Amino acid sequence: MSNSNTYFVIIKAIHVPVRQMQIIFCTARRLRRNINVRYVAQRMTLQEQYDDAMFDFSRGDFDSAIVKLQSVLTFEPSNFEAQLALGMAFYRKGDFVSAIAEGHKAEKLRPKEQLVHTNLSLFYMKSGDKMTAERHGLQAKIESWREDAKNNPATAKTENDSELQIAKPKPPPIKFPSQPWKKKPTPD
Repeated sequence: MSNSNTYFVIIKAIHVPVRQMQIIFCTARRLRRNINVRYVAQRMTLQEQYDDAMFDFSRGDFDSAIVKLQSVLTFEPSNFEAQLALGMAFYRKGDFVSAIAEGHKAEKLRPKEQLVHTNLSLFYMKSGDKMTAERHGLQAKIESWREDAKNNPATAKTENDSELQIAKPKPPPIKFPSQPWKKKPTPD
């Protein structure tokens, strides 16, 4: 049995945490051994696969992160965080067309998410489409206002509490009844 198969059997036989899996991968890469990554990915939960992809993303290994995020999305196409991260991985790699396509997929999952429109604005700006970038930037700002109003309803203005009420006429002053105990000045 070759050494690469030995590593395969070790990984296949036991369930190891993500950090230990990364150590095994790094050791195998240093030893120039091949590991059946696809089988290992199937043994990991989707959250572990996502965490592993984000670890690769944080190290700047965008190609590996893209492959792992696409694997997560194959099993769970409605995973919003993975979809958003995939768009950002393509952006960091410099593939703006794919980043925009993945950003729009995330927009379909959550159309009123501020971060989606912020990312799309960034992607379009870097690709040179300033008008679309401005449109998504405005949409992101609107969504942030909407989120602020949802989180703090006391400061949110409604139609009944708008600034237009300033133009309404002031109510007449209240007249107090006469005060008999006060002496009226007599004309001299």
